Amino acid sequence: MTPVEFLTDLFNPDLAFLPKALAVAVMSSVVCGVVGTYVVLRGMAFIGDAVSHAVFPGLAIAFVLEGNLVLGGTLAGVATAVLVAVFSQNRRLNESSVIGVLFVAAFALGVVVISQAPGYAGSLEQFLFGSITGIPTSDLWTDAVTGVVVLAVLFAFHKELVTISLDRESARAMGIAVFRLDLALYVLVTLAVVISVQTIGNILVLALLVTPAATARLLTDRIGVMMALSPAIGSLGALVGLYLSWGWDLPTGGTVVLVLTAVFLLAWFLAPRQGLLTKAWRHLARTRA
Repeated sequence: MTPVEFLTDLFNPDLAFLPKALAVAVMSSVVCGVVGTYVVLRGMAFIGDAVSHAVFPGLAIAFVLEGNLVLGGTLAGVATAVLVAVFSQNRRLNESSVIGVLFVAAFALGVVVISQAPGYAGSLEQFLFGSITGIPTSDLWTDAVTGVVVLAVLFAFHKELVTISLDRESARAMGIAVFRLDLALYVLVTLAVVISVQTIGNILVLALLVTPAATARLLTDRIGVMMALSPAIGSLGALVGLYLSWGWDLPTGGTVVLVLTAVFLLAWFLAPRQGLLTKAWRHLARTRA
């Protein structure tokens, strides 16, 4: 399929689900790209995977009750994020240990709940691997409103979040409410994951949260530039991934992740300052000189 044919399909009234899928994919990429900047700066990539486990019981309960999946996932994720923030204050256990215990338990609860639903196998596959072409219009608007709220809160507390991401002890010395900001960041990560689960699924959502931000980190040392590059990279990956999956009949979520991974590898080798091949070339040039 050529890009022109793909554009034609996007404006085809009989394929109304396709532009909707693209809108959700780009929307998720933008929100995850911005949130992922803080995740990468703090070195807390594990929480993205953990949150995707935490929202699962909420999604499962909402599915069984035929309720709103986004709302169900949000409530479950936020509740678990609050518990992690509280239990992490115990200095005998680090944050990763608490996350490991609570989020795996939440995922197990989701598996038990969804196993009792009619059409169990198909439902579980939808949650785990995404169903981007079957997203209802109501979820599209819910995702849009949620994304705007997440971005607004992030920009309102940007300076404080960057401070605690780079040096938590200095932030405490400056009188910054570290616990409250930790809690807020957990909740925002949860919301970003929830609106992305339908795009690429519960299992692959970590890639949308971390890979674009990690790629941007290789390309720049400036946080502002990184925060602009990350959602741009994610959106490009979503667009190309959807195009390839539609043209070649491939799973959308997996294709988007592979495209993002390819961009990350290109940055790893060819980034102007941090690229592996770039560094080798500069070293060779200095040796010859």
